[in-house]
Amino acid sequence: MATDFSSYLPYCGSPALPVTLWSSWNLDPWLIAGFAIAAAAYWRGGSPDRGAVSSREQAWFYTGWAVALLTLISPLCAMSVALFSARVAQHMLLVLVAAPLMVLGRGQVMLQLPRWAHPPTVAKRVVGSGRLACAVFAMALWFWHAPGPYSQTFDSTLTYWAMHASLFAAAIMLWRAMLPRHARSVGAALMVALVTAVQMGLLGALLTFARRPLYVEHWNTAMAWGLSSLDDQQLGGLIMWVPGGTVFIGVAVVAIAAVWRTLGVADTAGLRTIR
Repeated sequence: MATDFSSYLPYCGSPALPVTLWSSWNLDPWLIAGFAIAAAAYWRGGSPDRGAVSSREQAWFYTGWAVALLTLISPLCAMSVALFSARVAQHMLLVLVAAPLMVLGRGQVMLQLPRWAHPPTVAKRVVGSGRLACAVFAMALWFWHAPGPYSQTFDSTLTYWAMHASLFAAAIMLWRAMLPRHARSVGAALMVALVTAVQMGLLGALLTFARRPLYVEHWNTAMAWGLSSLDDQQLGGLIMWVPGGTVFIGVAVVAIAAVWRTLGVADTAGLRTIR
């Protein structure tokens, strides 16, 4: 039985229609205030007396910040109520674009904790583990795209934000395990990228080749966009499968190239020593 939108409206409001799409902005003052506080905290944390970030890092961070904000306040928010594929696109923008940009921008400077509150070294190592990052991201991705938990995000604003917060936090962990400045080694980054590409591609393929629609919330709402709910689901699967797989395979290729260059430098140094 489809969700009754008359009794409860999801966080993003009524399912968007093509004729009203560009008027369907989500101008939630609490959401906008939260983003403004995050930007101010980053600016304060990156000040010269606190270990300033570079202008390039600031550009990375604020670009990622803007992408995340637009993903949540633009008409894509209301569109994600109508279409599963729009919800997947929303997730991919947060996971594949906003998260790595904010990691490149050293977004952690927002959290300027007093010295006594800093986590112990062991805790930092555990959180920075590539294996843990892979596992946490995979669990978050598969859990929130399972029909049951997915449906709950339409019935509870708290669950909706739990989904976004957990996916984004897991993506931050993942990118910190892959990007050169944070990754423990090129080999670890390669492992994280390949495992993530495989598991995300598998979920995308399962959604693409499913023989029946799995998400009852879109059984009727997709029709306004000229799609059956199965077409919408398959499109969502492709969005997850192709862009997601391409990004993580690209990271793996970069890691392999780095290993190859390292081996080449080592071979050259060895030849010079022999000579």
